[in-house]
Amino acid sequence: MQRDPSGLLECSMPARRDDTGRALLELGINCTTGIGLPVDLVSAHKWFNLAAMRGNKDAVRLRREIAAEMTTHEITTAQRAAREWIVTH
Repeated sequence: MQRDPSGLLECSMPARRDDTGRALLELGINCTTGIGLPVDLVSAHKWFNLAAMRGNKDAVRLRREIAAEMTTHEITTAQRAAREWIVTH
């Protein structure tokens, strides 16, 4: 599986607000499968985290699963990116 080791790739932002977190969950899934770009677990973790904050239980599970494959630095980067996204959106 190809990965973005820098965690700098960004999967597309959701076009609309989704209070269920479904659109954010789908972005995380796209980042983990590498559809159209390399797999980016940092961005996936960020999107799953944001979806989980909206109560999406699938996002909680998927975030936990990919965290097992990530370094502490990658998880920290993803959490920081999620906080920054919240502030700007």
